[in-house]
Amino acid sequence: MRILAARLSTYLCRRNPLSAQSRNLSSFHGRDERSIEEEAERKIGWFLKLIFAGTATVVAYQFLPYMGDNLMLQSVSLLQVKDPLFKRMGASRLAHFAIDDERRMKIVEIGGAQELLNMLGTAKDDRTRKEALRALDAISKSDEARGSLQKAGAISVIRSIPDSAEDAEVKKFKLSLLDRFKNLSYED
Repeated sequence: MRILAARLSTYLCRRNPLSAQSRNLSSFHGRDERSIEEEAERKIGWFLKLIFAGTATVVAYQFLPYMGDNLMLQSVSLLQVKDPLFKRMGASRLAHFAIDDERRMKIVEIGGAQELLNMLGTAKDDRTRKEALRALDAISKSDEARGSLQKAGAISVIRSIPDSAEDAEVKKFKLSLLDRFKNLSYED
């Protein structure tokens, strides 16, 4: 690397290392050449880092959109596991993905809404119910997704959930969802 830096610094500075002045000032020349080499090494290092960062950016830009669909599928798969912790993690991730109508419908299409309803019907603790209701609340903000949830029997599942004495958010999400479905039935 030092040899490359020395050649690069020689080329950039357009100096002749065998000139008469450099022979007369050999002690000064040694320190000056070393600082030029270090500066060239530093510049080459930054150049390589920029190339790496640019390559990583291009790769991320090309592959991250595909990761979104895979993460949604993995989140739906987490809803099918028996452990309530994994179910809550999957529901929480689906709630975060449901930021626009297109993604909400994608969740419904891959079976996430049906799995959330299944999860909600079999949940034994309030934390699991709350995460399922939160995800359903996020998905139901789309009219199309709300219609699909209604056809899947969401109203009866949501009504069958007992009110929680410990967690007020369960009741809040439940009432919010029932109100949305009530408004949907009036629009039909």
